[in-house]
Amino acid sequence: MIPRGFFVTSGKAYSHISQLNAFDQALKNAEIAQCNLVMVSSIIPEGCVKKEIRRIPIGAITYAVIARMDGIEGENIGSAISWSVEKDNGWGIVAETHGYMKETALLEIAEWKIREMAKIREIEIGKINYTYETLEVPMDNYGCVISALVFLPEG
Repeated sequence: MIPRGFFVTSGKAYSHISQLNAFDQALKNAEIAQCNLVMVSSIIPEGCVKKEIRRIPIGAITYAVIARMDGIEGENIGSAISWSVEKDNGWGIVAETHGYMKETALLEIAEWKIREMAKIREIEIGKINYTYETLEVPMDNYGCVISALVFLPEG
């Protein structure tokens, strides 16, 4: 399978019940809770184009690059997906970033990661794009942030 399209999304949530419930609500907020997610690594195929968020059929096996961070009360958590397309051949790379950090550090690290990926591959990339979430987890709660680049089988 070679994806023809993708969309990016993110979500954040907290729950006083459990980490699982925070994760589940974050998926719902990102509009991908109905999917059976399969984590994949970080290459955007040539000709694969960005689309708007689409409703995926309930239960569909769905391939995605996912950054996830869980936390407990008082922690600052963040997740980010950064992506860029190679200038000459039109394929791209995706980097996941997550950790105990706020927006400024999160985006700085996300940029470092994708630039290093390009350097390793000896390619020149264009504009770097980001999708991210941050959250300071409230007292007596569990928190979760997710960011995802979701592949679509059709364009």
